[in-house]
Amino acid sequence: MDSTIEHTLTEVFGLQQFRPGQRPVIEAVVAGRSAAAIFPTGSGKSLCYQLPALHLPHLTLVISPLLALMQDQLAFLERHGIRAASIDSGQSREEATAVMEGVARGDIRILMISVERLKNERFRAFIRRVPISLMVVDEAHCISEWGHNFRPDYLKLPDHQREFGIPQALLLTATATPRVIDDMRERFDITESDVTATGFYRANLDLTVAPVTADARPRALVDWLRPRLQAGLPAPTIVYVTLQQTAERLAAYLNKAGIAATAYHAGLDGERREGIQQAFMAGQVNCIVATIAFGMGIDKADIRHVVHFDLPKSIENYSQEIGRAGRDGRPSECLMLAGRDTLGVLETFVYGDTPESHGIRRVIDELQAAGPRWELLLNGLSQHANIRPLPLKTLLVQLELRGIIQPRHAYFADYRFKLLCEPEALVERFQGERRAFVQAILEASRRARTWHELDFATLEALGRERDLDTGRARVITALDYFVDKGWLELQSRQLTEVYEVLRPDLDPAALSDELHRYFREKEQAEIARLHAMLALFESDRCLSRRLAEWFGDDRAPERCGHCSACRGHPARLPAAAPRPPLEDQDMKTLLGGLLERLEMAGDGHPATPDLLARFLCGITTPLFTRLKARQLPGFAALEGYPYAEVQGWLAGQSSVGGVRV
Repeated sequence: MDSTIEHTLTEVFGLQQFRPGQRPVIEAVVAGRSAAAIFPTGSGKSLCYQLPALHLPHLTLVISPLLALMQDQLAFLERHGIRAASIDSGQSREEATAVMEGVARGDIRILMISVERLKNERFRAFIRRVPISLMVVDEAHCISEWGHNFRPDYLKLPDHQREFGIPQALLLTATATPRVIDDMRERFDITESDVTATGFYRANLDLTVAPVTADARPRALVDWLRPRLQAGLPAPTIVYVTLQQTAERLAAYLNKAGIAATAYHAGLDGERREGIQQAFMAGQVNCIVATIAFGMGIDKADIRHVVHFDLPKSIENYSQEIGRAGRDGRPSECLMLAGRDTLGVLETFVYGDTPESHGIRRVIDELQAAGPRWELLLNGLSQHANIRPLPLKTLLVQLELRGIIQPRHAYFADYRFKLLCEPEALVERFQGERRAFVQAILEASRRARTWHELDFATLEALGRERDLDTGRARVITALDYFVDKGWLELQSRQLTEVYEVLRPDLDPAALSDELHRYFREKEQAEIARLHAMLALFESDRCLSRRLAEWFGDDRAPERCGHCSACRGHPARLPAAAPRPPLEDQDMKTLLGGLLERLEMAGDGHPATPDLLARFLCGITTPLFTRLKARQLPGFAALEGYPYAEVQGWLAGQSSVGGVRV
């Protein structure tokens, strides 16, 4: 086996030797075992599935959280002559169909999808018919609620592995603490000996934490960047900020100071973001000021500087972001211009994802009212309960883990099609039972001008009446076949998730309280993680060593010699500027518009201290979107204050503007 994989390494990938950790992972996968690779950013995790894919008999299915990650890896595979493709939301139906045909023929060895693609019933029906050798989970730490970037949909991946009969899984991540690694191993049944972690210490990264007050930070950044970016040599640089408006303002400030910089954030349209990323990769743009929307999937070896203008979201995020520097092994500098002024913003992100108790109760009431089969539209339930979609998904997963509900499938509630031939011509292409089946589809579809709306209930009744199999799976397979043949266009809308209710006799009040405690505990754990991050940055001990220890790696030197702590400059982060006391705020004026709209809406959402604090701190919720609350003068009026302080102050008031809180 060794000589075979080494031959592939040399002949296909043009490499003479494996990087640390790659060989044991690749050997485990080629030998038929599930494995996990925990390598720092830029250490060659992707080869751990790319090379085995050429030795496995069937498809390698890669699940990745972001399109940017897929596109870079697809470009790499194409350069090495490996047939790989993705199915993503940016493709036309024709492009997606061509990919699926290539997979079905066996021409495509590697298929990349997002985890959300597995909710698509048409894709699931397709993938069930395709033999798969290996499921790869990129950014696998997303499966653990004890890590950062938890994605509830990832929890379902072990079930999908069983559902599709995939014999092996490979988990890849750059940032997993020991607890997260144990969680990943347990869920995918990976033996401890098949987990390979190469360590987090990077000898070529110089780490500096420089305490700077918020008002002095832009000038300090200019003073640090100017000699480094005007030395005549290209020095690709990423400056990370927390908020979109900070990215725009800081890029403008740098340009005014004579340092060419470009802002990048999720508020820009996709084409603009793609253009900026390509220009940076090609060396046409040297300095990017970005939110964390930038960087995932950036495979640029010569990034010389990574600067954190604001605090990162977590130690894991910090490790991932500085890991983008110096992938070519050359010395690179990582600077944090640190202060506590953005801590409140980071805490607000955490608090905004905690559902209120009465919102959880609304979800449970819906569940109980549904009977044995609960069908829900996520966005509709999110609006009804005033819970953001991501924490709502987490809530549903918690109900699953408690054995209260069990997911059955997801389907698009609405299908409509436009015939590209005469109805009679479509029917005449078939004989016998198939002709009767196609005729029933047409009869069960309400026609507008050009589009037919498919009515599954009517079709089911026709099937019983005529003794036809008009099951949903068969109908969707047929419609897809008609699309492939060019006989019709098809559109699907309203993704509906179907659950079986296993325990309808639960105590709704007790369950609501239990789940609310779970979210509060998770919230406090996230806040504690933020403060653990501050403690790490303010440590007197070597920063490189402390960072490695966070991830369970004790192989880093006790003193690296290339961090600010080792140089005798441990950081003491300056506090945020003092703010006027909350008692001085005119809460009646700030909250009056919201209270008025809540009363007019009349849908029973109480004016709780949490709801009012979210409004004042600028946290968007489904209810605020519906009420157009962002237009009100009080929205985000106290954005700079710690959320817990605002909520606590409101909780101590008996009423605001005559409304009890």
